[in-house]
Amino acid sequence: MLCTQCPRRCGAQRLPDVPAGVCAMPETAVVARAALHFWEEPPISGVRGSGTVFFSGCNLRCVFCQNSSISQKGIGKSVSVERLREIFHGLIDQGAHNINLVTPTHFAHILLQALDEPLTVPVVWNTGGYESVETLRKLEGKVQVYLPDLKYLDSERARRYSAAPDYPKMATAAIREMFRQTGPCVFDDGGILQRGVIIRHLLLPGGVSEAKAVMDWVASEFPRGSVYFSLMSQYVPLGRAGEYPEINRRLRKSEVKAAQEYMAALDLPGYTQDGAAASEEYVPEFDLTGV
Repeated sequence: MLCTQCPRRCGAQRLPDVPAGVCAMPETAVVARAALHFWEEPPISGVRGSGTVFFSGCNLRCVFCQNSSISQKGIGKSVSVERLREIFHGLIDQGAHNINLVTPTHFAHILLQALDEPLTVPVVWNTGGYESVETLRKLEGKVQVYLPDLKYLDSERARRYSAAPDYPKMATAAIREMFRQTGPCVFDDGGILQRGVIIRHLLLPGGVSEAKAVMDWVASEFPRGSVYFSLMSQYVPLGRAGEYPEINRRLRKSEVKAAQEYMAALDLPGYTQDGAAASEEYVPEFDLTGV
């Protein structure tokens, strides 16, 4: 296949088991871990855990990526469509509240097949936000919950840290399409999200102004309570962050406080993290568990 699934539209010839393109992945799906996960937002993880499937490769090149061993170094195992379905049903049998597809964009063609038969729990599209509206429209009806990042509204920061200067334009258009598909958030009696969009933003060192701009956009774009916002303060300088002095440090308490206070002042419904989240202990072991 000549791949045009994401905003890169790199046209790479992706063949089975032959890595290619910006994502450096083959046509077949590559999975690094499949297990119950308890560290997502409360309406995703719940009490029984989210059935997370971590895909290898990524269409972004975030220099601070905490999952760089799979997103940029290719650790993982090729699996068939049939095996993916088995993985999904196995996680459901373990009690998963949902099937949480982490960094799935470059395998959309495979997931469309794997999700051809509806699952008994919601499907979560857990993405860096760098999505093609055209590809998202193919997922309509197969994905019930979208969990996108909105990393930047500043093109220069998007270029410097993720090699994607068009990220703001593409991510905001993608999130609008996600909301069009799902409508306002719907929760079950146990508080688990059944349909809707939660928009995430990872606070970076020196990034309070960016975080405020992102929150302003969310507050002005969607009716209050129709989407939820997740302000993440779990940043740890991993990946290639050491090459960028301005982000080669942990967040200051004052930065976290300023962003959280701004979110509260906007009365933006959603979730925040405490300081304990900024730990490498929360990075999963990508050891092919469940694959």
